[in-house]
Amino acid sequence: GSHDSFSYWVDDKSPVGPDQATAIKRLARISLVRKIIKKWSVTQNLTFKEQLEGGIRYFDLRVSSKPGEIGQEIYFIHGLFGIKVWDGLKEMNSFLEQHPKEVIFLDFNHFYAMDDSHHHFLINRIRSAFESKLCCVECVEYVTLLYMWEKKHQVLIFYHHPLYQEYPFLWPGNKMPAPWANTTNVHKLLQFLETTLGERSRYGTFHVSQAILTPRVKTIARHLVRGLKNTLVHRNLPMILNWVKAQKPGVMGVNIITSDFVELVDFAATVIALNDLLLEEDESDT
Repeated sequence: GSHDSFSYWVDDKSPVGPDQATAIKRLARISLVRKIIKKWSVTQNLTFKEQLEGGIRYFDLRVSSKPGEIGQEIYFIHGLFGIKVWDGLKEMNSFLEQHPKEVIFLDFNHFYAMDDSHHHFLINRIRSAFESKLCCVECVEYVTLLYMWEKKHQVLIFYHHPLYQEYPFLWPGNKMPAPWANTTNVHKLLQFLETTLGERSRYGTFHVSQAILTPRVKTIARHLVRGLKNTLVHRNLPMILNWVKAQKPGVMGVNIITSDFVELVDFAATVIALNDLLLEEDESDT
């Protein structure tokens, strides 16, 4: 999985998004400030299509309306506005059309400046984009690849808002817990990942290990122009990748792992290779 999957493009010419504090919004009237915000808002370099081609199958999504804009269009957002959600969904669907055995998880986990009418608009966009590819809510343990292939389903949508109850193809957010370490320290991050794996539910939910470091205000202040990638990610990714390599998948192990800038190391290939351990277990059982 990728963290803030859509942030490969954000618009530093538009106003700062409603996910930011009032003081930041005031400062961001200065175009130089918006350029600095962009350096800290971008967590991926690859487009959705490129991420899919690289093996990413879980997408972490934050969305917002544009206050003051006529209509109900919804955009991806992380500090600054990204592309329209509709454009991203179409790009993903195009990949799925060409790869009918691939399955993706879309996790809509943060909503900003959205009332119920915005939500219904977005949910109808999701339905229009994927139609019969959408997998309705089911017992998690039933949802194997074989199950998905037989039903010709390819998309699971997780929707962290009470309106999920009105639509059978929206999975509740609590089926996709993603505990967040909220630290700049890689050792604390790895300890947190170990602890939360130990606490994860044995059955009934998916689980996201967020292998990401989060800048604090003072981190950004000290390294304003360097940005997230040069300040936190480059230096710590090798240690994070070593942690990933040491994991085991399965009921008591890792399930989904997310990272920033997924192409900087062999992140997707390393996570995917962990599945070989499950095949080895199957062979030894038989």
